Amino acid sequence: MPPLGTFRLERDVSARRLVRRAPGARPTRGPGTGCQPSPQVAVSGPKELGARLAAWGASLVVASGFVACLSLLLTEGRAAAFLLDRNSPVFTYPFTIQNLMWLIFFGALGELAVRHRRARLEWTQLAKSLLPEDEVTMLRLKDLGAVRARVRGQEEFFLQRLVTRCVLQFQSSKSTDRANALLNSSLDLMQHEVDGKYSLLRYLVWVTPTIGFIGTVVGIAAALGAAGDTQDFQDPALLGELTRNLGVAFYTTMLALIQPAILVLAQSLVQAREEGALNRAGQYCLDNLINRLYDR
Repeated sequence: MPPLGTFRLERDVSARRLVRRAPGARPTRGPGTGCQPSPQVAVSGPKELGARLAAWGASLVVASGFVACLSLLLTEGRAAAFLLDRNSPVFTYPFTIQNLMWLIFFGALGELAVRHRRARLEWTQLAKSLLPEDEVTMLRLKDLGAVRARVRGQEEFFLQRLVTRCVLQFQSSKSTDRANALLNSSLDLMQHEVDGKYSLLRYLVWVTPTIGFIGTVVGIAAALGAAGDTQDFQDPALLGELTRNLGVAFYTTMLALIQPAILVLAQSLVQAREEGALNRAGQYCLDNLINRLYDR
């Protein structure tokens, strides 16, 4: 009797057969083999990382240009103090809290641009008609090889990944219930995957007001320190100078509250679009794959 592990189960379109192979030998894929080894599903990690790095680089360049333009246009006044903290008594320009917040703001916009592009690509896959969409076609076991061939090598997208998993599950179990259960589990996992891709963006939305509050505290401390160094506390100009410095300090908090409000709105719209593409891919697989499977 051969040692354990020397038998492999292969399925033809119409029958099962037990094939003996040498220990350590790799499975073969013949033209009549319906059950094939599971592919290595790529989720475009390196590609997406490269896109995010490129977006961050472009965002920092745009942010630097934006700050430079504002610096040329705004040299004095409340607008310069509010947007740039120009003529700051605490920080050496251009190394101010406001300019740091502008860099973070544009970096977050770059993250949103990457996610928006990804959502657009996911929606594009739904228009490729990868599955039969008429009202009469049923999919038998022997038809799934052609379906699998249409999506092979494109598993970085939600739809193709779902189709691949469901087809392989049905080929191995001949059970529509198991294929449907796998579809539901995959949708849950992909939902967490999408949510995880917004973790950096959520951190940037959180850290912006935190930096703004830090800038305000530093500004208040500097204003009070300057007032404490005054020799003549009866000077009528002291109160005016103190309130002016405090007003500049609170500009930092105001800007730090406006920027996250814009980012949260944009994040909600983009994430809803990406999650909508995932939900639509799940419905597409359910309507045009799971409900059409015929195991006879």
